[in-house]
Amino acid sequence: MDYLILSMVLMAIGVYGLLTKYRFLKMVVSIEILAIAATMNFVLLVSAAGIRLGESLLILAFSTDICVSSVVVALLVIVSRKYGTTDIRELARIVRDRAETPESEQKISEEE
Repeated sequence: MDYLILSMVLMAIGVYGLLTKYRFLKMVVSIEILAIAATMNFVLLVSAAGIRLGESLLILAFSTDICVSSVVVALLVIVSRKYGTTDIRELARIVRDRAETPESEQKISEEE
């Protein structure tokens, strides 16, 4: 029962971080906390049912989560190098401004 409370607390922390943080890396960490809480819930439910498959599914879930995290961090590096910021609001403004400018102006600015 204690682990269930811990997973719910982790889930609440992840949701709070996801809703209140605007830096991309902080949002990724919040998503990772949510993924860990969900994996913990899954393993707790499987182990409560008495199935021994839970440990192997836990290893599979953690390895998949690590792969997804590495891809997201690689995208973070690319975005921060291209646009110079990791603030989600600033990135949305940049993308919105690029969508509003005509294509001819975008080509000129990319050539410079």
